Amino acid sequence: MTFTRRSLALALAAAPFATPAFAQVGLSAADQALVNRAVVYLEGLSEAKGRFVQTDHRGRSTTGALYMKRPGKARFAYDPPSGLLVVSDGGVVSVQDKRLKTFDQYPLGATPLSLFLAKTIRLDRGVAITRVQRLADGFTITARDGKKETAGQISLSFTDNPLALAGWTVIDAQGRPTRVQLQGLERAAGLDRSLFVLKDPRPKNPGRGKT
Repeated sequence: MTFTRRSLALALAAAPFATPAFAQVGLSAADQALVNRAVVYLEGLSEAKGRFVQTDHRGRSTTGALYMKRPGKARFAYDPPSGLLVVSDGGVVSVQDKRLKTFDQYPLGATPLSLFLAKTIRLDRGVAITRVQRLADGFTITARDGKKETAGQISLSFTDNPLALAGWTVIDAQGRPTRVQLQGLERAAGLDRSLFVLKDPRPKNPGRGKT
């Protein structure tokens, strides 16, 4: 499975890895404590909104607005002139590119973002945590779904004081990183359900029914 730079779209639909799922790495008590903090925080982040900056492996950046509603729902609306819109409805991730007039869909469960959009966040079951890294102002947890060989690898970054999701980095099958930095992420309530609906805009069966 191959994705272009534009259809990759936040690396939501990560290409398959050639290697099998990693075995669970043994965590120290300190590392496990950080994982537990992250889980509690993500479980409490039922709805949120903010801005994002996406940087690809070549250093090119795009910006946009983000909306999240767990379980499973997210919307990434890229700023012009990008023309990209990425929506997860809870089961399917839809990627619309208005400039290229394309529309693609991928199962949410096969994408790295399902790790923190799930109804129940479990970073200790069915998930292989490969690294916990402490930073000057927070920490990073690198994980992948231990059940699916097609799942991508994602590193979730958190800030301290206060604890908050700062962004994530996804590595594709070729080892190329796509980094997403969150800006002004804040809890929300009552987000409109229409934000998480994206229908295929292309005409179906053009010409059918004509004589």
